Amino acid sequence: MKFQPDTLPGTNVVTRHDADALWVGNTRFTHSLLVPWRGEVLAWPPQAPADLTEAHFEAVLALAPEVVIFGSGPRLQFIKPALMRALIDRRIGVETMDTAAACRTYNVLVSEGRSAVAALLLAPLAGYR
Repeated sequence: MKFQPDTLPGTNVVTRHDADALWVGNTRFTHSLLVPWRGEVLAWPPQAPADLTEAHFEAVLALAPEVVIFGSGPRLQFIKPALMRALIDRRIGVETMDTAAACRTYNVLVSEGRSAVAALLLAPLAGYR
C-alpha cells in the first residue's frame, strides 16, 4: 500500500532509487544530488562521506531548508558534526541515514509541506569507498 503520491504539484519527489541511480519525478540522475522541496535539483560533487567538506554543507544552507535529510550512501555512515556546523549553528535540523531511507523520509516530509532538502550521496558501485 502506498502512503504518498508519486507527484505533489510544485514539489520535488524522489520516485525511485537503486544502487546506481535516483529519480526525482521522471528524471534519472546517476550522481549525488541536492533535492530541495521546490526548485531545481542540483548535482552535488561528493560521492562518499570521505569526500565531504564544510563547503558542501554551505551549498545546502544556500537552499534555506528547515530540515536536511542526509543520505550517506548504501549504508549508514555518520560524519563529523563540524562538517555540518553551518546548519547546526542556524538551528536547521539534520538527520543522517542511508540514502534509501533518506529518500523515503524526505518524501514524507515534503508531503507534509515541510521545507526539506535531501542531500543524497550516490557513488558508482565499483568506486564506493
